Amino acid sequence: MLKRGSKSKAWHGFQNHRLPVLVTCLVLIPLFLILLFFNNSKKTHSSLGFTVQKWNSFDSMQLRPTIEFRNATDVIWQIPDSAKAVIFLAHGCNGRAVNFWDRSPSCPNCVGLPEERLLVLHALVHKFAVLTISSMGRCWTFGEEMLIVKNIIRWWLWRNKLEKLPLVALGASSGGYFVSALATSLRFSSIIIMIAEGIFDQMDVTENYPPTLFVHMPKDLYRQQKISEFIEVLKNKGIDVAEVECLEFPLSPFFLADRIPGLNQTVSAKLFKLFGDKGFIDRKGYMMKDGRATHWKEALHETKEIVLDKNLVQHVQEELNLAFAYHEMTSLQSEQFFKWFESHMK
Repeated sequence: MLKRGSKSKAWHGFQNHRLPVLVTCLVLIPLFLILLFFNNSKKTHSSLGFTVQKWNSFDSMQLRPTIEFRNATDVIWQIPDSAKAVIFLAHGCNGRAVNFWDRSPSCPNCVGLPEERLLVLHALVHKFAVLTISSMGRCWTFGEEMLIVKNIIRWWLWRNKLEKLPLVALGASSGGYFVSALATSLRFSSIIIMIAEGIFDQMDVTENYPPTLFVHMPKDLYRQQKISEFIEVLKNKGIDVAEVECLEFPLSPFFLADRIPGLNQTVSAKLFKLFGDKGFIDRKGYMMKDGRATHWKEALHETKEIVLDKNLVQHVQEELNLAFAYHEMTSLQSEQFFKWFESHMK
């Protein structure tokens, strides 16, 4: 039988042991919930038909572009060993060729936006030589600029002795319209028109037009309707045509860190929490509004707990736009893109 003093001492000992256990539980429970959320998000992404690849998934392939200024515009490219095809990538409005390449000593002004750089890496891994050109103005135009770009591409193919390789193109938004028009005067083995319907109601399309894959986001109802119309137009011409629909998906605590070089998991998790606290995402992690209409930059400015490199703001913005899936360049379905290209090589 314990004396009163011994009982009190035993009770305090129990309390002292219980405190570390309680603290440990308080630390592990949130971690468990984050990991649970993260795993569920990965399953959701898989069910939507894509795998979220990390920015460093291609360690064996480095971005080492060559840069030249020609015809008053930037021309940036990279040619892998044993190239089997060539891809021309056309950016959207407000984009530049530098968006496709990581900043490096050879390209100090390069930006390396997450979706653009991953498209390039996918292309290089598939042994596609990659050519990017900046538009003359804010968006692509369809007069003299088409002739300039066509001549640049032909000159570049000749200079690098790549004329005999299959030539393909992918254009997003304004670049998609541009590629749809360029395909009437430059022979591509196939093209991809991303988040754009093309200008098929403004040009004559013959049976020689290249096989065309439309990559679009069904939330944009007007564009979805126009794409459906143009798919029928191309089919009636005997042209091989298909579509890939890109749906919204939930953010997870580490999603931004997985996609953006230079953004670590701590900052990624804090941004995710900020988005939840401010109501920018719902309980499942889905964006409540398009990233452009979300005041996340203002919220970030108000908090002192998150230090985000100002050079990465545009990168985060792109990923938020992508998650909402209304209008943004995407690399998430890249395996489907390159299967399309490879299935139409001659």
